[in-house]
Amino acid sequence: MKAIVCTEYGTPDVMQLKEIETPRPGENQVLIKISATTVTSADVRIRKADPFPVRFFYGLRKPKNTVILGSDLAGEIAAIGQKVTQFKKGDRVFAGAGTTFGANAEYLCMNETDAIALKPNNMTDAEAASIPFGATASLIFLRDKGNIQSGQKILIYGASGALGTAAVQLGKAFGANVTGVCSTANLELVKSLGADQVIDYTKEDFTQSKNTYDIVFDTVGKSPFSGSLSSLKPNGIYLRAVHFDPISLLRGLWTSLTSSKKVVGGMAIESQENLIFLKELIETGKLKSVIDRTYPLEQTAAAHRYVEQGHKKGNVVITVTANEKT
Repeated sequence: MKAIVCTEYGTPDVMQLKEIETPRPGENQVLIKISATTVTSADVRIRKADPFPVRFFYGLRKPKNTVILGSDLAGEIAAIGQKVTQFKKGDRVFAGAGTTFGANAEYLCMNETDAIALKPNNMTDAEAASIPFGATASLIFLRDKGNIQSGQKILIYGASGALGTAAVQLGKAFGANVTGVCSTANLELVKSLGADQVIDYTKEDFTQSKNTYDIVFDTVGKSPFSGSLSSLKPNGIYLRAVHFDPISLLRGLWTSLTSSKKVVGGMAIESQENLIFLKELIETGKLKSVIDRTYPLEQTAAAHRYVEQGHKKGNVVITVTANEKT
């Protein structure tokens, strides 16, 4: 099979299109023929080994093993293991491969209990592939870490990215009043997703407003720490999806210990249960995907160059199998 292989850290040029052996499913696994995948900010961080702790998981000087990036995918079940009961050959599915990655390829094996679900019936494969990373992370942060409630006021910082576009829609689905923060170019997009208010960060600093929020959700790791805390109501929660630097971790812990406000970061791991939940929202019209650009598999390096500029709207999709409906 064809795959984008990464054998060292560095610029997008370290990724090469190669022919490697097609995996075979184990007895509890399915083999997915991938038609669409994505390039996310997480892929860029792993490829660059930035932040440095990435190297503790994937190798200090270079990746310990050949790495195939890509965590989102959609496609068709091509084969199943003898003990698989949830899926059958030919099922159209979407999935999140999580921290094991591997989706920037023509095929991927996953356990049937991993984050795999039947594809929403009102989405193309490209649209479905853009859901797991951003929407799952936003769901976990807002619902599970933030305990979002109907009627609350929430602010989404970075409202036009993969997490942000999903978070705006999820906030509305949970009945919250949503304020999105983005650049001038993305104001109309964020409004179209249902945001009640939109703030252009190039012209206005939300922390200087008298408005306060039950939740401030920073999806990109760029919101001002102290200002975001001051914009919270008593007992408010500051959610940080990108929470790597030690100073921010310590400040967050200190805030949570010494005040009624909380700072919450951590991981957001995809699950089958959450994908099914998101599928239901999609099929009832409460969640849609936002795709900025689409590249063929052989141009994955170009997709990385675009994503690492930090200005994408929603998701960047990679089409893998040309003859599939994407």
